[in-house]
Amino acid sequence: MLDNIRIVLVQTFHPGNIGASARAMKTMGLTRLTLVNPRCFPDAEATRLAAGASDVIEGARVVASLEEAVSDCVQVVGASARLRSLPLPHFDEPGEMARAAIANAEQGPVALVFGRERYGLTNDEIRHCTHQVSIPANPDYGILNLSQAVQVLAHEVHGAWRRQTGNTASTASPTQGPLPTQQQLAYFHEHLQRVMEGSGFINQPHARTSDHLHALFARAQPNRKELSLLRGLLSALEAHLDPPS
Repeated sequence: MLDNIRIVLVQTFHPGNIGASARAMKTMGLTRLTLVNPRCFPDAEATRLAAGASDVIEGARVVASLEEAVSDCVQVVGASARLRSLPLPHFDEPGEMARAAIANAEQGPVALVFGRERYGLTNDEIRHCTHQVSIPANPDYGILNLSQAVQVLAHEVHGAWRRQTGNTASTASPTQGPLPTQQQLAYFHEHLQRVMEGSGFINQPHARTSDHLHALFARAQPNRKELSLLRGLLSALEAHLDPPS
């Protein structure tokens, strides 16, 4: 199940942070590392600081965008300070996030996404996430190094996995059905946006309404069957918006 937990580092500046993050991952049984546009990789400093986790470095996948990194995931958790402007579901405690991630990892890949060393994830990148998580820390100095943040969340995930494997009861998703991938959800949101614009419900492509609806469906976490029903409803509405001549 830990093989379905993916650590995604976005535009990492210092290659040493990649190596230290890989080491933090391996100590907690995680091996799936994805790098989005790293400044310098491969790099000897990354390999040196990985210590005994050079296999994680060597197996790292490098991609051009966060969208590409998470398109096949059933859950994407962005590690960041809570952004009130983007009302995504938010885990206030990493342990709560870890339990959900382990449960969802039974169905498909789950990504934990970490942003740049200096300013984290952008708003546009957070929009590719289904959830956010913050690490409680000293309010007067709550800044963690990138690899430290990876270590904290990886530790929580490993602990949730150990507790789950010791439980004979099933941890089936509360949706009672397979979850859609982020690519399938993206198709749904594009379809929803098209119908909203075509109906006149919204007339600005970047209206806040879209962000709120995105957050609503992230909280609801529809399964694939439910998403298919919603797509069918949108298709029926769309047919009435543009009747054949």
